[in-house]
Amino acid sequence: MRNFKNAKKLAGYVASLLSSFVPALATADEILVGVEDLSYYPHYTFDDGEYRGFGRALLDAWAEDRGHQLFFKPFPIKRLMLSLVNGEIDLKYPDNRYWGQDVKAAKDVFYSEKVVEYIDGLSVKPDLIGKGPVAVKKLGTLRGFTPWAWLDDIDAGDVELSEVNTLSSLISQTLLGRIDAAYANVSVVQYQLSQVGQSNMLQFDPGLKHTRDFYHLSSVGKPELIKDFDVWLLENQERVQKLKQQFGVLFPTSIHSHEPDIR
Repeated sequence: MRNFKNAKKLAGYVASLLSSFVPALATADEILVGVEDLSYYPHYTFDDGEYRGFGRALLDAWAEDRGHQLFFKPFPIKRLMLSLVNGEIDLKYPDNRYWGQDVKAAKDVFYSEKVVEYIDGLSVKPDLIGKGPVAVKKLGTLRGFTPWAWLDDIDAGDVELSEVNTLSSLISQTLLGRIDAAYANVSVVQYQLSQVGQSNMLQFDPGLKHTRDFYHLSSVGKPELIKDFDVWLLENQERVQKLKQQFGVLFPTSIHSHEPDIR
């Protein structure tokens, strides 16, 4: 009888112990986030197997508050878009409804509210500032990006497009004069220059056509995560603003916009 009572007591203890883990398991979602395999700091970068930058800090803050467990997987830009629409990843960051429209056409893609503003524009040598579009004969960009604001000039043959694989190569070719202008995220170009002691060796020319838009978080199969993220953004506006300041991804409001770029 004593053994039976002890066994019953032990069973009750084990059941109680196991039940204490159930809520954690039920609320801790494992989420696969697809990201660009690109050095684009301070917004984001994937180096030595680690995803870093503003994007990582923001998503980690959301996940920690909500009890999610995030796993980040890098893809080449075009492959990442396919992974999203094929349901190979739960979330994609960054994204924009104008990017990859041909790939997304047959899918319902859910986008978060605006996460952070960006400017994709032309960074040129200081002596070309203010010279206008006639000074841009050869424009460089990253492979997988499309400089939408310049497509008419490219299609007309007025501007030659050169695609490269890395941002460092894009910057170096512009500095060497092999291309006239580098089309990329303005804050990213300036950060990269500062890291190699070449601050302001290339400068953004706001007088040339550029794009001003926002990064979003997106999903095909898990719209509930997007809704949850939107609620979190609304509840943590001050916290998000501090992260933007910390990583230097804020812009002045005096620059006019052009059409969004299409990747």
